[in-house]
Amino acid sequence: MGSISIWHWLIVLLIVVLVFGTKKLKNMGSDLGGAVKGFKDGMRDGSAPEGTDPATPNQQVTNAPGATDKATIDVEARNKS
Repeated sequence: MGSISIWHWLIVLLIVVLVFGTKKLKNMGSDLGGAVKGFKDGMRDGSAPEGTDPATPNQQVTNAPGATDKATIDVEARNKS
């Protein structure tokens, strides 16, 4: 009574197919497979975007000397006395 036989699994499978339909089950399976494939690719590649060489560092854009950035505010901190 405690074990589930093959006939129980076949009945459960038949009920699932009747409830969801074969087309929806096929779509869910392909979506799940695509998600697993994407996860594996992401784990293999790490955080490097596609098409870039992970050995080369990203370049930092800086202002030319003497140029002022309007978004940056230069503030001098003073002690309260």
